[in-house]
Amino acid sequence: MKKILVTGGAGYVGSILVPKLLKANYEVVVIDTLYFTDIGLAEVKSHPHLKLTQGDIRNPEIVKNSLKGVNCVIHLASISNDPSSDLDPGLTQEVNYEATLQLVKFAKESGAERFINVSTSSVYGIKDSPNVTEDLPLEPLTIYSKTKAQAEPIVQSYNSPGFTTVNMRPATVCGYSPKMRLDLTVNILTMHALTKGKITVFGGAQKRPNIHIEDITDYYVKLIEIPKDKIAGNTFNAGYENHSVLQIAEMVKKIISNNVQIEVVPTNDNRSYHISSAKIEKLLGLKPSHTIQDAVLDIKTAHEEGKMDWDNINFYNVKKMKSIVNSAKS
Repeated sequence: MKKILVTGGAGYVGSILVPKLLKANYEVVVIDTLYFTDIGLAEVKSHPHLKLTQGDIRNPEIVKNSLKGVNCVIHLASISNDPSSDLDPGLTQEVNYEATLQLVKFAKESGAERFINVSTSSVYGIKDSPNVTEDLPLEPLTIYSKTKAQAEPIVQSYNSPGFTTVNMRPATVCGYSPKMRLDLTVNILTMHALTKGKITVFGGAQKRPNIHIEDITDYYVKLIEIPKDKIAGNTFNAGYENHSVLQIAEMVKKIISNNVQIEVVPTNDNRSYHISSAKIEKLLGLKPSHTIQDAVLDIKTAHEEGKMDWDNINFYNVKKMKSIVNSAKS
């Protein structure tokens, strides 16, 4: 039985990924600060093949202990999204960059065979190209995307015959998770439609690539077993349905109710890019089986089943991180 370490495994993506790994008969070790609680892993917490460690990936002893016997690392942990990262740039630098360097170093020294680094497609910044491919220059605009971009070449430099590294640049993830995130484009627009009957769109013309949470987690599971010569030292985009924010709002309205109003207001957020995922499909055969519409329907169903606690602060990264940062300063 292979052992997989998932950093940030109790978060939005990890809460879908970890149960899939357990179902695939992997032994799973999770390191997570549990800033956002362990609600996402509630159904698998007692699984005999899961070890959940509450800890910080900046702590070298916790990292070294968690890596014992690990075959593969899936590195999800980060101070995630631009507003959250801006609250404490120093913390973001420590977690997203410095801790990633420490983790990949220790992973190789521990005898792990594979390291899957989860970066972000926002490293591209603003691009006029009709299809942003992996070989285009990175122009990150925020501390979040800058730290992610800085970490990528370091991870790549550790690639060797006995230690396979790969950088993934997922688009904005969407869809339901038991540890929900309501600060992501599709998710927040759907929330507004369901709870307010009105969607506020900031700007609207910006293009936002998306990927369903079920698809991206399927990719991570498959990356554990894909032959190393196909991924070693490589970087892959993973994002589809490159729509403008206004187009996404119109999709949400069509699914939720034609009575939902859409209000467009100005914004100074000009991040816009149309990424290509042709490489990951051509080289690895990975392509999505879910859509934005599926994500909206999943959230709508969860709402109707009483699973969506819209007031839960743990579903809002910025609010929760602001409270954590303020507590640390007081």
